[in-house]
Amino acid sequence: MDSLLIYGSYGYTGSRIAAEAVSRGWSPIVAGRDREKVTRQANTLGVDGRAFDLAEHAGDGARSALTDHLEDAGAVLNCAGPFVDTAEPLVEACLETGTDYLDVTGEFSVFERLRQRDHLARDADVTVLPGVGFDVVPTDCLAAFLAELLPGADRLTLGIKSRSSLSRGTARTVLEGLGDGNVIRRNGRLLKIPLAFRTRKIDFGDGPEHAVTVPFGDVVTAAYSTGIGSVEVYTAAPPWATTAMSALDSLGPLIATEPVKRTLEQAIDAVADGPDDRELATDSAVVWGEVEDGAGRHAQARLETPNPYALTVETALAASERVLEGAVDDGFQTPATAFGSDFVLEFDGTRREVLEAPDLEDSERTHSRIPSDD
Repeated sequence: MDSLLIYGSYGYTGSRIAAEAVSRGWSPIVAGRDREKVTRQANTLGVDGRAFDLAEHAGDGARSALTDHLEDAGAVLNCAGPFVDTAEPLVEACLETGTDYLDVTGEFSVFERLRQRDHLARDADVTVLPGVGFDVVPTDCLAAFLAELLPGADRLTLGIKSRSSLSRGTARTVLEGLGDGNVIRRNGRLLKIPLAFRTRKIDFGDGPEHAVTVPFGDVVTAAYSTGIGSVEVYTAAPPWATTAMSALDSLGPLIATEPVKRTLEQAIDAVADGPDDRELATDSAVVWGEVEDGAGRHAQARLETPNPYALTVETALAASERVLEGAVDDGFQTPATAFGSDFVLEFDGTRREVLEAPDLEDSERTHSRIPSDD
């Protein structure tokens, strides 16, 4: 199997992916912009390490300068967020070198930009597969599954509930996105809306809970995977959070200024560590989804998963392995278009339950993956 280059390999998620890859007998190339951290990690894992800053390769000649680092890699797995800053330089270099690209983003703007490179990726015989982490693997697979239950559906609603603490990278990505506001898909078009634009009740398994719209990447990926033209994404949140999000919306331009942004980033670095080993082993998350067609018919399902960061390690490596083996088509892909709606069920601790669907036998309603003893 060709080498996998993991960019952002020493961050919270990247370090766990790199360590697990080595434990499986892989020899990944660890990479990032901090030479000292890359060298230390490479020595610890016994693998090749490369330090390069994507920002230094911006502008004319960026691709040519960056290709030297990628030419001997079969695929790049980008774990360095905010991905709005890192995805495009890496993808441009991958298109030049013929290197497949994956990442663990959940940023809708990144998905939309990479989707627009589909024809370029096909011409270059390159797979571009963003979102191979928690968001969007479970949501994308559930969306595709619901579309299979109700062909012809034209509206999709997704909801996510997770109490997992955030890593520094995720928190910084959230901060980066505050200035962009919220977004939904309506009749095939992305529509900018205020934060906390809409609320509703969603049953994640313990009765109806308050949920609020969020700008997750599924507004792009789910539409691409299913062909459904209207998509909204919600997250479980207490009612007071809706008020706080509305207040933040008015502060978006201020948050985007460099002095305020720098101060908030320093605060994030001081307090955001990501889930510890206990959380990774015991926490869970729930994804809920519903589709509706023009005749008023509905299909609804829930998906239970392990801790989002723990699942991301598994899904990112599984996706990378299949891409390296040449098992994924060229061009822009989502997890569901690449691997099918049951991909998420391949991982221990996942369980899918159909709540409502036309003409479905009871025996077909629940599918799960029981944790193994290994």
